[in-house]
Amino acid sequence: MIYIGVTGWGDHDSLYPGKISSRDKLKEYAGHFPTVEVDSAFYAIQPKRNAEKWVNETPESFQFIVKAYQGMTGHQRGELPFDSIHIMFQAFKESLQPYQEKNKLAMVLFQFPPWFDCKRENVDYLRWCKQEMGDIPCALEFRHQSWFAPSFREKTLEFMKTEKWIHSICDEPQSGEGSIPTVLQPTTQDQVLVRFHGRNVYGWQKRNAENWREVRYLYRYNQQELQEWAVHIEQLKKECKHVYVLFNNNSGGDAPDNAKEMMELLQITYEGLAPKQLDLFHE
Repeated sequence: MIYIGVTGWGDHDSLYPGKISSRDKLKEYAGHFPTVEVDSAFYAIQPKRNAEKWVNETPESFQFIVKAYQGMTGHQRGELPFDSIHIMFQAFKESLQPYQEKNKLAMVLFQFPPWFDCKRENVDYLRWCKQEMGDIPCALEFRHQSWFAPSFREKTLEFMKTEKWIHSICDEPQSGEGSIPTVLQPTTQDQVLVRFHGRNVYGWQKRNAENWREVRYLYRYNQQELQEWAVHIEQLKKECKHVYVLFNNNSGGDAPDNAKEMMELLQITYEGLAPKQLDLFHE
């Protein structure tokens, strides 16, 4: 099956007509898409009550992709708010329990920063992370080009297969060593993840600019670009049981529209979504 969605559910104005409170947005979101990325988990390990609320607000078949906490992927600046790395991982795993109990956890996404390059100590850390996560499905996304340099590409893919990492395939600006090429190879037969970050090379590079977060993912895919990817996604579906597709190009609010265009190109109509316009009959 192909699951299409976007990253987060709070900032997509085109999905929420009229006035809708932030606490009701996920219910409305689940009327449009069957999956979502929980990006708030990156900034702080979420309390269980949040996950319990979210799983109870979504249809039975809805799937969450939970982003690994920034302390687990080396993004965290300064000291970690945990006594040890093991305790941090334990806290994160406990936060996943509500998703697991309702069979709504598709995977955890480990997205590593641009300075996490291909070297032995980082390979060892990836192995340790996978061991620590146990049988929880985990996707791996790189941001440093060295992992897919010609001399390492096949070794990286083989390592991911051996360690049972789900491949997070990216479409992103190509701007030097801080970006990776699109490598259309699943590393497990069960799941593969595709994430669309846009192709705004200028915004991607301006990391120290004041408005960096506003322009980094400012990009709208055109019909030809989406059509090319529709062919790729169809091919991935032949190689993999479940293909998850997330649009992250939301600096300008384009992600939901592009996601819906992709659904049309792939001729996908989802059954079992939540009812839309929850307040239709309320004053």
